Amino acid sequence: MGAFEIRGGRPLSGSIIPQGAKNEALQVLCAALLTGEPVTYTNVPSILDVNTLIELLEDMGVKVTRPEPNTVILQADNVNPDFFIDKTFKKKSGKLRGAVMLAGPLLSRFGKAHIPQPGGDKIGRRRLDTHIRGFERLSVKFDYDAEESLFVLDGSEMKGAHILLEEPSVTGTANIIMAAVLTPGITTIYNAACEPYVQQLCKMLNSMGARIQGIGSNFVTVEGVDRLHGCTHRLLTDMIEVGSFIGLAAMTKSELTIKNADVAHLGIIPETFQRLGIELSIQGDDIYIPAQENYRIHKFIDGGLLTVYDHPWPGFTPDLLSIVLVVATQARGTVLVHQKMFESRLFFVDKLIEMGAQIVLCDPHRAVVIGLDRQIPLRGITMVSPDIRAGVALLIAALSAQGKSIIQNIDQIDRGYERIDERLIALGADIKRIEQ
Repeated sequence: MGAFEIRGGRPLSGSIIPQGAKNEALQVLCAALLTGEPVTYTNVPSILDVNTLIELLEDMGVKVTRPEPNTVILQADNVNPDFFIDKTFKKKSGKLRGAVMLAGPLLSRFGKAHIPQPGGDKIGRRRLDTHIRGFERLSVKFDYDAEESLFVLDGSEMKGAHILLEEPSVTGTANIIMAAVLTPGITTIYNAACEPYVQQLCKMLNSMGARIQGIGSNFVTVEGVDRLHGCTHRLLTDMIEVGSFIGLAAMTKSELTIKNADVAHLGIIPETFQRLGIELSIQGDDIYIPAQENYRIHKFIDGGLLTVYDHPWPGFTPDLLSIVLVVATQARGTVLVHQKMFESRLFFVDKLIEMGAQIVLCDPHRAVVIGLDRQIPLRGITMVSPDIRAGVALLIAALSAQGKSIIQNIDQIDRGYERIDERLIALGADIKRIEQ
């Protein structure tokens, strides 16, 4: 099993370019199944989750070409429908939550699909209800095979419909949109997610010949078309990496420039970190963070304790709450971190407490962080990465801590961050990838 050995307490400096967006990749790559023509993707992150999805597509018969780093060409002109019920598909797709995104395009183009129970992070229950109920509204019939933990979907009689989503699920919205683009009639989706990644998917589909209106709003209209053609699509910069690097700079007293940050698509991420006292400036499409000896958590206008919580876009993304929590440990002041969506995502705080942080875990969803104002530096320990985002939060903590830290189970980090050790070493970090 791989691990990182980190010697912290060293300021970093320089420029870093964030990778392409992981969460966008898991959506738009699946959309290649909607056409038999080549689809070219640029700025694709070379990370475990994305590469697993590409391997899964290739196993189905999709032609995969990689003409240069971070560019992938997919052509689904000879997909094997029988593979969808093959044990290899079930096994590999069950390891990756993003595999659920295959269902929409498969239903749309082939009229049938199978969905395994989701894999990926162990951060709490992740229901498929939004996906299945949305498909049902499109006249998809489904059965659940409890023995195989598999949903079997029949889309042979699909037609457009009005869909009111129970929750603005990002993957649910994307999956239903992909199911609707080749479905006869008009489909309307109310309470749709409007994250930049969903907007990117819709823009890409429109460039392929789809007819989607309401992009960026919570009311999306899809008029089914007969066929789609190929296109070229560039993925956005990963906003989670951008936020992670802002937090890293603050924790390690580093002067960093985040290049090509796609600032226009970051929403309130920069402002949220500024409310933690972190200085930053937008310079074109770059973000500059000066070295800071101290940073102070702001309070609400009425003097109340700052609360940072996750909320559907354009609210704050849940994927950065782990970073916010770590950054707050060395700030001046107190903050309540409220993780509403997933009930197990804060359970890594025991490791931060062992490192010397002052955190009160109120319940599975809330933690109060009492900033140490650098008066007591964190100390290096041995720990395990429980999921992608907590893993990077622990990595940031280790880089700021005194002494040596070991982070085990770094496959979780590799699932979401491309060559993170190499890129941080280039900034001056002391990280070694070791086998244990």
